[in-house]
Amino acid sequence: MAAEGGWRRAGKGRRRRRQGREEDEDGAVLRRLQEARNDLLSSGFWAASAGAVRAPLAGTAEPPARCVCYGLGRFSCCPAARHQLAFLLLLLEELGVPPGRCSVFDPAFSPQEAAALVELGLRLLPDNEEGKHGIEDSGTLFYMVHCGKALYNNLLWRNWSAGALSKMVIIGNSFKGIEERLLSRILERDYSYIAKVLKGTEEVALPAHPQYLDTFNDTSVHWFPLEKLKELSPEVWDCVEEPTYQDCEIIRKGDGAEQDSPAATKS
Repeated sequence: MAAEGGWRRAGKGRRRRRQGREEDEDGAVLRRLQEARNDLLSSGFWAASAGAVRAPLAGTAEPPARCVCYGLGRFSCCPAARHQLAFLLLLLEELGVPPGRCSVFDPAFSPQEAAALVELGLRLLPDNEEGKHGIEDSGTLFYMVHCGKALYNNLLWRNWSAGALSKMVIIGNSFKGIEERLLSRILERDYSYIAKVLKGTEEVALPAHPQYLDTFNDTSVHWFPLEKLKELSPEVWDCVEEPTYQDCEIIRKGDGAEQDSPAATKS
């Protein structure tokens, strides 16, 4: 992570003064992010969460070689989003995933936030994938705290095979919680891939902490052991129809909100 004071003020002149202000703003974002990291460490929340993070690796899950992050939100002005980003950076350190192998996307990112992410060494995804990201046959961690149900459903559809799913770890909204909150007919109709994979899923919840009740509520680590997936009926794997949604709680590719987003451009 960039150390505090790592940004220099440019020299004199209107352009340099403007650049200096921009660098000060970027530096302020990184300093606040460093403070969020320190908060996570000093509160004990990260230490308490590390066991859940390591749980998949204690079983048969493949250690992630890369990471994809969706839906961070406006971390420059939202403390919850900032703590979620700080948690992600700690997660990468814990799992030994270089920042350059972590791709991020949120259509809400501002130019300032995009610059901060690049400064941290992360990669901006060029397009809104709507969650449809293939694992490319390598262990992949998906960090998707508080994302819409359709995003998880799309991700599962894109990787709908026992071989691919067994290489994935998802940190995001509890699948058990989704099952409990939705009528079974709605879950099976609108989010069929979540419904079909439930019996092949292992899940460990992040611990509750009074300081982060809203930031990480209903968040779990999910993984899909190959032996459990092989126990699912063959019919489960037969339907590979791409999901469609009448009322979708995610921003779709081509929606106006992403047109001017720096997150929709290559880093």
